[in-house]
Amino acid sequence: MFSIGDFARLGLVSVRMLRHYDAIGLLRPAQVDPATGYRSYQAAQLARLNRIVAIKDLGFTLEQVGAILDEKVSAEELHGMVRLRRAQLEAQISADLARLRGVEARLRMIEREGRLMSHEVVVKKVAPVRVAELSARAASYEPHHITPVIQPLYRELCDRLEAAGAAISGPAIAYYLPEDDGGVMVHAAIEVAGDGVETHFLPAIERAATVIHHGSMDGVGETFQSLAHWVEENGYEALSLAREVYLHSSENVEEWVTELQMEVRETA
Repeated sequence: MFSIGDFARLGLVSVRMLRHYDAIGLLRPAQVDPATGYRSYQAAQLARLNRIVAIKDLGFTLEQVGAILDEKVSAEELHGMVRLRRAQLEAQISADLARLRGVEARLRMIEREGRLMSHEVVVKKVAPVRVAELSARAASYEPHHITPVIQPLYRELCDRLEAAGAAISGPAIAYYLPEDDGGVMVHAAIEVAGDGVETHFLPAIERAATVIHHGSMDGVGETFQSLAHWVEENGYEALSLAREVYLHSSENVEEWVTELQMEVRETA
């Protein structure tokens, strides 16, 4: 038998926590001295303590922990719960990091407000492009909503093209169409040649204001906004949201080169 202090040390928890678990009936001592009230525990009770702590740290309430333990959860089931929770936490971390990068990008835009843009804008005609594409819905244009949608689309599209033996003849192209409820339909396309996959043509753009964005797409907002200012300041109005043409991609996102193509017309 072990005193409550020794058991807490063995179980890597606090004495206060053990007293609370006793009070709510989650982990009773093996023995309580009737004269002193001192609690004693058996080594076999460490197994239940390990399960309590593991399940609680997965985000369950102590009431839920008790219910789970009453169902005699196995070590294998615990591993499954851990894997699921890990995936949830990793997704949350990715989303939080994306939000942080978005805030940093906004701050950079705020810091540079009023400065002349350094991007060179070219107005040109864009020819029709034959593409294979997949699409899915995102909740909004916010990067933490777009990124988790568009990345799986491109992975799946590349897998399909490879399985079909389709010849990729040009860069990937992304475009976005707004929905009435505020959502966004995300289209992930790749220019292809030959048969084997379903394709269609992205229509020509008679007049596109284009600009090159260098680096990660986390910072594309500044380039977009610079392009928007140029369009207005040079006597144009936008007719559609810009396409993103990924001219160069690599493992290092800072080496990415992306052309933004915004359909415009001259204002009257």
